Amino acid sequence: MRFMNNVAAKAIACVLASACQAEPSARDPQVESEKACHNLADTTYVGATLISAEHMVAGTKAAAFQDYEPETILPEHCLIKGSFGKRTGYDGKSFEIRFELRMPTEWNGRFLFEGGGYMDGVDWPAYGTLFGMLSPNALDRGFAVVRTNSGHDSPNGNAIDGAFSYDQQAKLDYAFNALEKVTLSAKKIVSTYYGKTPEHSYFAGCSNGGRQAMLVSQRYPDYFDGVVSGDPSFNISRLSPRLVWNINVLAEIAPKDSNGNPIISKSYSDSDLKFIADAVRKKCDPLDGLEDGVINDIAGCTFDPTSLVCKGAKSDRCITAGQASTLTKIMTGPLNPNGEPLYQPLPYDTGLDGSWRFTFLGTSATSNGDSFIETAGLHTLRYHSLTPPDPDFDPKTMNLANTLERIRETQALNDAEATLMNAFAEGSKLIIYNGVSDFALSVFELAEWYDNTDQATPGDIQEWARMFFVPGMGHCGGGIATDKFDPLSAIIDWVEGGNAPDYLAAQGDRFPGATRPVCAWPKVARYKGGPPAELNSFTCE
Repeated sequence: MRFMNNVAAKAIACVLASACQAEPSARDPQVESEKACHNLADTTYVGATLISAEHMVAGTKAAAFQDYEPETILPEHCLIKGSFGKRTGYDGKSFEIRFELRMPTEWNGRFLFEGGGYMDGVDWPAYGTLFGMLSPNALDRGFAVVRTNSGHDSPNGNAIDGAFSYDQQAKLDYAFNALEKVTLSAKKIVSTYYGKTPEHSYFAGCSNGGRQAMLVSQRYPDYFDGVVSGDPSFNISRLSPRLVWNINVLAEIAPKDSNGNPIISKSYSDSDLKFIADAVRKKCDPLDGLEDGVINDIAGCTFDPTSLVCKGAKSDRCITAGQASTLTKIMTGPLNPNGEPLYQPLPYDTGLDGSWRFTFLGTSATSNGDSFIETAGLHTLRYHSLTPPDPDFDPKTMNLANTLERIRETQALNDAEATLMNAFAEGSKLIIYNGVSDFALSVFELAEWYDNTDQATPGDIQEWARMFFVPGMGHCGGGIATDKFDPLSAIIDWVEGGNAPDYLAAQGDRFPGATRPVCAWPKVARYKGGPPAELNSFTCE
């Protein structure tokens, strides 16, 4: 218990100096930690004012935060809430970079910055869960953990509002500025509270938190010893036009309402999607040596939707020529005038009858669509990616080449696409993971970045950065997948133990009792024989 050891050391020094005769001979550790916590209130650290400092007793129950973080019981810790000050910005709106920092009494000497989600604007709780993936969470493990709202407030509190992008400073804060400010301030508070600097500093996040993770490794290469980036929206500014482009592709085959507006959700029925997914599984599941509902060899999985076209009348056992053509277009992505892909293709995976509907189709029975591309994707393009924001942007009249030009400014500020990373590579480590069935972001986009970075940064990228593509997993979890693993322990073992991870040992509710390796890209988990539920029945090749 390093913090308490520091307290004890000070007490001993006090006795030897004969300067504490009036103090009691025995001290209550809880009282000491509570006093040290409260002493931080109303102080300023690297530009941040501490709004509150509250001692939290062990066993405090924290309610579930939104629908992806479970209710949790917290250890004894000091809860700090800080701010870099309110300001009035665009259109008279109030902006403020806030953060929450939790420092456990039983400190392990480590600091963790946990990233946010989507457009942020939320006061995220600093437990260190990676949206429910880590159990026990980082705070329980003894980390000091910090999170930030990234400088603005989402009006509806669900992190899906990009209107802050009208304000120049707010856009900069969200892109990267809040990350640096909060990192420097939180580290200083941690050092003051414990009387020593963190022995190791880590960053971990998923979704926008994954983008932030990649971004800090590129913009602040000496701030963190280890970085974990999950399902990163690392090129969201450039990606949003691709997502919105799919609306028009689907509209070509979607049935129309009485006013002639397409009902996107009805482009494919659930039976259509199950039939397509079953066909993909039948063709690609055996490639890794075991038919188990998991497609490990995604690079080797080649699939032609035209093989499923009806020979006669439409039924649940075939798709129309239009559906086959549309599926091919979506999985391939838009092409330039020379017929060359502008993006990497999407992988054919088991989530074609799961997260694919959420991403591209939704479930709305009307032309008021509720898919990800019609809601969050279009909102992101209108309010955040385009400069200036254009709330009236109409996807029906979208010119892709022109749109790609209009997102360049945000792309330069916001996206984590840098490939020269020799300063980070010299002393830090990076782990990236992504669900193969996270169809909002193709894993092949990440693979392209990885190859480009390997070319731009001297040495072998495997020495400092490794990627793990999780078959069947959706965005940050879920799906027909072994979606439960511990990338935080893996990065610690690599940074502090020198053990580079060749695979992540993963479990999943859809595969009870089984442990499977998720291999470091470009290797693939292949079945070599033995009980299929056992980890050592597979090898990474």
